Amino acid sequence: MATIPDKILTWQMVQPTSRDRETGEVTPGKIEKTEIPVPELGPGEVLVEVAGCGVCHTDLGYFYDGVPTVSKPPLTLGHEIAGTVVAGDEAWIGKEVIIPAVMPCRQCILCKTGRGNRCLNQKMPGNSLGIYGGFSSHIPVPSIDLCEVTDRGEFPLAHLAVVADAGTTPYQAAKRADLQPGDNVVVIGITGGVGQYVGQITKALGAKTVVGIARNQEKLDRALKYGADFVINSTEKDARTISKEFRGLCKENGLPTFGWKIFEVTGVKAGQEIGLALLGFVGKLIVVGFGLAKTEYAIGRLMAFDADIIGTWGCLPEYYPIVMDMVLRKKIDIGPFVETRPMSTIVETFEEVHKAGSPAKRIVLTPDF
Repeated sequence: MATIPDKILTWQMVQPTSRDRETGEVTPGKIEKTEIPVPELGPGEVLVEVAGCGVCHTDLGYFYDGVPTVSKPPLTLGHEIAGTVVAGDEAWIGKEVIIPAVMPCRQCILCKTGRGNRCLNQKMPGNSLGIYGGFSSHIPVPSIDLCEVTDRGEFPLAHLAVVADAGTTPYQAAKRADLQPGDNVVVIGITGGVGQYVGQITKALGAKTVVGIARNQEKLDRALKYGADFVINSTEKDARTISKEFRGLCKENGLPTFGWKIFEVTGVKAGQEIGLALLGFVGKLIVVGFGLAKTEYAIGRLMAFDADIIGTWGCLPEYYPIVMDMVLRKKIDIGPFVETRPMSTIVETFEEVHKAGSPAKRIVLTPDF
């Protein structure tokens, strides 16, 4: 039986990285190991013992890029969490769970009209759930949104943490795109931590053709084994060149140049420009990756093309069991894309992932306090 702790052991972001507007001088952020109280649990709340928490680029945005969090530091980051319920709502005690990255209020008009994934009152670990996040020994959360893990077989519970965001965000994106069997799909950034799951999920949902675009040829070759039918290496190519190469690929393989559903997952300006260049007649551009860059586009083309540009955020908790089932039945393969490390390596891991941009595998940190 799991032990209920007196304290939560955690790695807190004491301060994010900051830059002086006048001098440009950078003050490095700080992450420190500390203890925080275990809160009194209210009705419908549980305490989850963390098995693993994934390192997401959103965490790096909070720590390195000045992207503001709702809760102010000191704050524990981490929103991609798997673990075991050890206290609180009796119906959940002892169960292994995935904690949704965003948990809606279920009361507002957005929640009641099917848009709860973008609920303005939502709670997100490592952002708006008080001081609590996943880079900890334990975390208190509402029980209503939990996704129970059953019959996981050989899957380590820590590995399943990626379902909390990297695995479910693509499913929500596919729903926003109204993806239908037989659709043709482009994934810009298919080699990234979220992008490779976009490729797998769209293919599993019936996409006829998946074209992956990225810069790392070794990872592009890997993508051909996990969802992609064709790949385009974008290294040192502008959007116009890639658009021409894409049209040539379509012509060579008897594919249409219209009606494509394009998922932009990188969040960087170059990726956005590629997406806009590929957007054609009755197409859809689904913006999955977040970035701060400003990108120019002749918006009148949307009218001429009868095309759509759509944003997508998080994933409804109701979809989590569907994605979990796809993982456990290996319709989505996570094994080759996950690496676990001790949570005590958090500082070095953040630095490594920040410099690498797109590591070969999603790193999941496991508590070793």
